Amino acid sequence: MELDERKMKILQAIVKNYLETGEPVGSRTISKYTDLNLSSATIRNEMADLEEQGYILQPHTSAGRIPSDKGYRLYVDEMMRERETLLDSKEKQLDDMKDFLIEKVDRVETLLQNMVKVLANNTNYATMISTPQFQNNRVKFIQLSSVEEDQVLCVLVLEGNIIKNKIIKVEESLNNEAILKLNILLNSTLNGLTLDEINLSMISRMTGQAGEQGTLVRNVLDAIAEAIHSENNMEIYTSGATNILKYPELSDSEKATRLIGTLEEKKLLTSLISDSNGEDDGRGIQIYIGDETPVQSMKDCSVVTATYELEDGLRGTIGVIGPKRMDYEKVVETLKTVKDQLDDVYKKIT
Repeated sequence: MELDERKMKILQAIVKNYLETGEPVGSRTISKYTDLNLSSATIRNEMADLEEQGYILQPHTSAGRIPSDKGYRLYVDEMMRERETLLDSKEKQLDDMKDFLIEKVDRVETLLQNMVKVLANNTNYATMISTPQFQNNRVKFIQLSSVEEDQVLCVLVLEGNIIKNKIIKVEESLNNEAILKLNILLNSTLNGLTLDEINLSMISRMTGQAGEQGTLVRNVLDAIAEAIHSENNMEIYTSGATNILKYPELSDSEKATRLIGTLEEKKLLTSLISDSNGEDDGRGIQIYIGDETPVQSMKDCSVVTATYELEDGLRGTIGVIGPKRMDYEKVVETLKTVKDQLDDVYKKIT
């Protein structure tokens, strides 16, 4: 349901106030915070409607309201729309960051490690960056063969005659005819394609043609993605993990341990990077709020990622992890500036 202007202004005031204070927001605060000139009673009625529609929550009886994930999502979407109508007046916001990165940087790894540290200091959140990967590995050949009643061997041949093997479990055994049909489907559809060229409509069409073996086709596609990523030997650098302890809603010992463990272990971050390489806002920036993130330990956080490109086909992901009440506008602007500058810096050091 689309909110009218008054409700939207009240929601924005609640989100902005909560971003600043971390405390539930009451009607009296909103009456001072906005230019609506409404009474506290009128604001309470509007807040009750917003709560009923799922945009805000009341954490405790007699307490003020806080934004829900739905409320954050609407706030962020509206913020992004507003940004698209404005001229970019912050081109020089991070010139000092660019100068710092160029100084004494003689390897891409050093560049990225410096970048993620500066980003953590600049945003006061946890940050991550993946090494750039070529996205043009092409599929040359796929061969499925039955090895056990509940197992199929998938042999993948990538461009450069790189061979990868993957055992895939199946719910029931496949006869030779079924395997032959799947091999024909996979090779006739995927031969010569890069990972980027295997889109959702193609996957949907293939799984539909595979019928009962649609799950197996998806598993083969996952194996292709895994093989290409492993061949690229992607590294992930992180910084600012302890910054999350600064925010009470994330400092609970169990939550903090899981989140810091994820940032230190890094393996789980690959799913976030893979997801970030999918659909975005058209500029390579994605915002995940709460349950929208693919990483379980980050369900209480917001994550903003940006896809950077150093040269044709060489791409990586930058990410900022913080509380749901993060300063979205600052983070988005920072990531936009960083990804725009990375290519220039990269050319100076290579």
